[in-house]
Amino acid sequence: MPKYLLILLLLIPLSLRAQTTETQYLSGTDKDHTVKWKFFCTAGRNSGKWTTIGVPSNWELQGFGKYNYGHDKDTARGKEKGLYKYSFKVPANWQGKTINIVFEGAMTDTEVKINGQSAGAMHQGSYYRFKYDISKLLKYGKTNLLEATVAKHSANESVNGAERRGDFWIFGGIFRPVYLEALPPQHIERITLDAKADGSFKSDVYLGDGTSADEVVGQLYTLDGQKAGQEFKGAVTGGNATVHLETKLPSPRLWTSETPNLYRVVMTLRQGGKAVHTVNKKFGFRTVELREREGFYVNGTKIKFKGVCRHSFWPSSGRTMSKALSIEDVNLMKDMNMNAVRMSHYPPDEHFLEVCDSLGLFVLDEVAGWHAAYDTQVGTKLTEEMVKRDQTHPSIVVWVNGNEGGHNFDLDPVLDRMDMQKRPVVHAWQVFRGTDTQHYINYDYGNGTHLQGHNIVFPTEFLHGLYDGGHGAGLQDYWEQMWREPLSAGGFLWDFADAAVVRTDKGGILDVDGDHAPDGILGPYHEKEGSYYTIKEVWSPVFFERREITPAFDGTFRVQNRYHYLNLNQCRFTWKLAQLPSPGSKAAPVTKTGTVTAPSIAPTEFGPLKLSLPADWQQQDVLYITAIDPAGREIYTWSWPIAHPAQVAQRLVSKQGGSAATVSESDSLYTASANGITLAFSRKTGLLRQVRNAKGIIPLSHGPVLAEGETAFEGLSQRQEGQNVVIDAKFGKASRYQSLQWTVYPSGWVKMTAKYFPKDYDFQLAGLSFNYPEKEVKGIQWRGDGPYRVWKDRLKGTNLGVWSKDYNNTSTGEPDGTKSPVYPEFKGYYSNFYWLTLQTTGQPLTILCDQEDVYLRLFTPRFGAKPYNTAPPFPSGNLSFMHGIPPIGTKSQKPENMGPMGRANMYYDYSKDPSYAKEMTLYFDFSGKQAQAPTVGQR
Repeated sequence: MPKYLLILLLLIPLSLRAQTTETQYLSGTDKDHTVKWKFFCTAGRNSGKWTTIGVPSNWELQGFGKYNYGHDKDTARGKEKGLYKYSFKVPANWQGKTINIVFEGAMTDTEVKINGQSAGAMHQGSYYRFKYDISKLLKYGKTNLLEATVAKHSANESVNGAERRGDFWIFGGIFRPVYLEALPPQHIERITLDAKADGSFKSDVYLGDGTSADEVVGQLYTLDGQKAGQEFKGAVTGGNATVHLETKLPSPRLWTSETPNLYRVVMTLRQGGKAVHTVNKKFGFRTVELREREGFYVNGTKIKFKGVCRHSFWPSSGRTMSKALSIEDVNLMKDMNMNAVRMSHYPPDEHFLEVCDSLGLFVLDEVAGWHAAYDTQVGTKLTEEMVKRDQTHPSIVVWVNGNEGGHNFDLDPVLDRMDMQKRPVVHAWQVFRGTDTQHYINYDYGNGTHLQGHNIVFPTEFLHGLYDGGHGAGLQDYWEQMWREPLSAGGFLWDFADAAVVRTDKGGILDVDGDHAPDGILGPYHEKEGSYYTIKEVWSPVFFERREITPAFDGTFRVQNRYHYLNLNQCRFTWKLAQLPSPGSKAAPVTKTGTVTAPSIAPTEFGPLKLSLPADWQQQDVLYITAIDPAGREIYTWSWPIAHPAQVAQRLVSKQGGSAATVSESDSLYTASANGITLAFSRKTGLLRQVRNAKGIIPLSHGPVLAEGETAFEGLSQRQEGQNVVIDAKFGKASRYQSLQWTVYPSGWVKMTAKYFPKDYDFQLAGLSFNYPEKEVKGIQWRGDGPYRVWKDRLKGTNLGVWSKDYNNTSTGEPDGTKSPVYPEFKGYYSNFYWLTLQTTGQPLTILCDQEDVYLRLFTPRFGAKPYNTAPPFPSGNLSFMHGIPPIGTKSQKPENMGPMGRANMYYDYSKDPSYAKEMTLYFDFSGKQAQAPTVGQR
């Protein structure tokens, strides 16, 4: 104990200290602070012998037992148990008090003995706080022995069905803290409360057995210790074990996800005017309503959930968490502009709820159940335990009774009875009490259901992430529909982070159990995948209406306030103009910055955001705007191009040189040369065969090849055009090519221009490809949108800039052996391409594009063993320049069912008029000049 805390404790009178509940931890407090207990595992690794284990923990992560995923058909189920022993002392002056031993969570059936005597009936169920009164079993001032037997699987089959056969990792052990609480003989057991937005406050105070005290006195405080309102009282009458109290606070500061204002209530039990026990709780004033056929309201404002489902999980500790991780998780959610989280599929650690209270997230708290439900007897007990622990948290706005068929309807009245606030109760993936929480709904779900129906719709799971699919992919379509539909209350993504567990039985590799657990927006150690930034932009409460930056731009944007409660004038805005570096430059971008007067725009309303830009803004390359929320958190940074690819290419491409380009021919090749560069073109295929300079071969070849469609190549011709060499291709009538031309300039720069029609009216791919040996690539520097790759239905979440990236072979969500995935991934499609420099084991290669809306394709990613709908097509070759790229689906949905952005590309060509052909112009620098990565910021 720190010295200053000890001094403070000694200064407090003993009589006052005796009024509060005293706590003595027997275990550690979290995954990073454990206490060694004696341990015996009955089956699996390191079984059959007494040793020690850190508590709290899941024993698999400590080297014991067997790893199980919930879908396992393990014949050894029921044989794996953990026997725990721990010796402890309690103060002699605790005698006469009520002493409870409290388990915050143990998996799954737990039997407890103190000094060889049973503490009470076996507890069944993993995720719930339970306690025993052990006052009569203790030796005060002496050593006591705690013995606990924990069975990984329950003797109650309904518990196994609800908890142990789910689509998630199954662990064993005492995974949350264990402690003693000492209460005075006359004491308060617990309180419930209801604090409404109008300032009314009600509380039921539950007293211990045999209480002879005469009153309970309440006082509200602000968190800085100032009294809020007057003292209020309730009498203890006729042996009644419950005291009801009420008061009202004029004009309280309200709790919402955007304004998480908290108060504290102190309840004091008095006997003859003397305080005998005091408890306190944090809470928030807020009113929750579910208005039938209308919407979900908090404090009279209709809200839409921007939520995610979250497991309590960390790779190296399983379900044993810490408050530091809770803070990190909530901050990551808030950074993605989320306002809600669903506790899937069980109640979390209480410190997670405390963080949601203080930082501001709406919470759906859930009774466990996964395709199967608890029976009524055990389910009632566990539901009561959940509500007793969690009822006072203002962040909890909905109770969830089971998941995907794991609903026991007998538990709904338990939730109604136990919750003084009468929060709404829903069944995840069911139409229930006016809500439709169907999972993985298609964008247009059909007549009479979903948004065509009459219920309030908020899928408690949608866009089931797998590898790089789902989450951000499809979200823009879904969210715009949800935002505008009056009966939509938003929804919850599945899920927060990849559940990759450290396999202590396999040398410490990360294991996601095939395609079962790589479902996260984040990697296992919270690495940010591409969807993280897409979600951040799509769910931004500041919405920019689309506009182009033209010479007529006056600095004005039209923006919408998509907060529920805050005016945009409570946010801050800054702008930055940047001149981006050229290929190989070490220089950082040259920038000019400024601030923006935040406009007064009420929630859901549109208004102007006006920038005062310098007179030379048109000489810059890109404009950035950053929005910052009232808490100082970045909402998002957006970018708009000022200089377009044609302007940049004109700056960078040098066409003039000393001597004219030349061309020679043989039976099979045309060979063009200029300034030490030699290019060979096949007269049989029309494709680039080889590039060479004075240093050797640059291995770009076999291109350009159409991504889709018939080529019908007929031949090449060549001509001298001034100092340039021009090589033209000729195609037959069946060809999708209209023209293909190479121009070799005296400088050695080479221009390629192609015109073509996509294969069909709707198509997956459109563009041109080359070959480049992947094994020779070390990295890339490029100008365009980055640093993350994109899909057709996941274009948001990037910024225009100059980016650098080392080569990696990351398959999103799939750990590679013992290594964690490296993000951002290297391979894939990149939008808004200007130029690239490939950094290789040989000579660098620089390619520029002078047209807008071109995608760069870098090689083909590895996809998971069972990718379902998350392995989009890639063209032949491995270095491509595309006009059309594919969308990506989710584990449970094809992309075409996820909204307009998920459908095939469409290009209507009825006339075959060449003026409607797609055109691609690329410039190649084959000089082999060594490009160096610029010093530019990445996320």
